[in-house]
Amino acid sequence: MKLFELIGNTPLIKLENIPVNPGVTIYCKLEGQNPGGSVKDRAAYFMIRAALDRGEIRKGAKLIEATSGNTGIALAMVANLLGVSMTLVMPDNSTKERILSMEAYGAKVILTPAEKTIEYSRTLAEEMAAKEGFFMLNQFSNPDNYRAHYQTTGPEIYKDTNGKITHFVSAMGTTGTIMGVSRYLKEKNPEIQIVGTQPTDGSSIPGIRRWSPEFLPKIFEPERVDKVIDVSQDQATEMTRRMAREEGILAGMSSGGALHAALKLSQTLKEGVIVCITCDRGDRYLSSDLFG
Repeated sequence: MKLFELIGNTPLIKLENIPVNPGVTIYCKLEGQNPGGSVKDRAAYFMIRAALDRGEIRKGAKLIEATSGNTGIALAMVANLLGVSMTLVMPDNSTKERILSMEAYGAKVILTPAEKTIEYSRTLAEEMAAKEGFFMLNQFSNPDNYRAHYQTTGPEIYKDTNGKITHFVSAMGTTGTIMGVSRYLKEKNPEIQIVGTQPTDGSSIPGIRRWSPEFLPKIFEPERVDKVIDVSQDQATEMTRRMAREEGILAGMSSGGALHAALKLSQTLKEGVIVCITCDRGDRYLSSDLFG
């Protein structure tokens, strides 16, 4: 079996111990089971593979991308295996584990001031692409980002719930996951509700964004999301810790945010089947205070 064949087909795990509305079942889709440890393996492979297949890049090409973590790790893993080099630009408050993981896969990492946020990292990557001959995948406007989830994540969820899913909950960062899954699930059943999460004002949750208008991902189509639930940093942190202690699921803060939103949603329902994305593994956050 080849490594890329291990991307996708991640398991759904039913919540067993965190109290849920009795009429509702909540499943977590464990994307940390991907070989690179996150949901971003899907988009990383699709974006690089498609660019090669279309002839936009060739073996030996120099790629650059801005990232807050998981996409960078996934791109670093995929790039060398497909014969291209990867330079990643990210805020310098990223955890040591994430930076070292990217470098371990062979990527070059450029750190930008944390106070300038990922938005500055994106600007710098665009400038370097324009001036220094890099090819930029641009996950924020690349249709291959959401196509990965239309072709894999969405069908997996529908199949594994036997078509009984009523609500899908996902963090919104690049929005590739929620855009692709929404497309697929709505085609199968327009009544399935698509729910996104975003941080409350002033909250910092890696992997969930409240973008400035000029940086809003171009692949995002708001009409594909039926409801948005705001989640605070404290709520996401507490739920992430509870997931580890009570369910044995060690994940990152955006996953805690998505589950908090799923539980909040469940309280408004008489019955339903909710699937939320647990987008990565928590071991890449152990040097932070997430589990402290």
